[in-house]
Amino acid sequence: MPTKKPTQKKKPQVTASPERRRELLDTAAEVFAAQGYNATTVRKIADAAGMLAGSLYYHFDSKESMLDEILSAFLTELWEGYDTVLAAGLGPRETIEALVTESFREIDRHRAAVAIYQKESRTLSAQPRFHYLSDSQQKFEKAWLGTLERGVAAKVFRADLDIRLTYRFVRDTVWVAASWYRPGGQHSPEEIARQYLSMVLDGIAVRT
Repeated sequence: MPTKKPTQKKKPQVTASPERRRELLDTAAEVFAAQGYNATTVRKIADAAGMLAGSLYYHFDSKESMLDEILSAFLTELWEGYDTVLAAGLGPRETIEALVTESFREIDRHRAAVAIYQKESRTLSAQPRFHYLSDSQQKFEKAWLGTLERGVAAKVFRADLDIRLTYRFVRDTVWVAASWYRPGGQHSPEEIARQYLSMVLDGIAVRT
């Protein structure tokens, strides 16, 4: 009668606490933002987190998985805020004000993720895993262009406004703040949004 082979014990799976997982992702986001996705290795992330590279693999299977979680968390939260604004039935000027304010709040919460998105989204969106970046960009463009067009039609914004050029200007000048903004600084995201809007809207609002 054949002897029964001893059952091999599976290695215990290490699961990080939500707080530790968030810390690791925040560290990875800072490294990705500073060095770029391609130049970042798991070892560099582990070094920044003060751990061995092998230990990091207990929590994430690859740097791609880490980046995916960073960007998807940022965009999920961004669209929760944007969708609330767009569903509120505000006028076009008030919608622009609310979208800009929400954008600066997201920079405050996810500065590194915004910087990564700005630098990497065009290249990453060609990969099936990150195709949602392209979908989000199209949705983002539709929301902003639609609001600007609504403002021109309602004679809230100037009739001679180049809608697409205005959209690109507003988009780029808002999100570039991720390169210099630091949470906990002198100005709150709401105050920065207010200052920004006072400059931009005086340039596109109908003069009375």
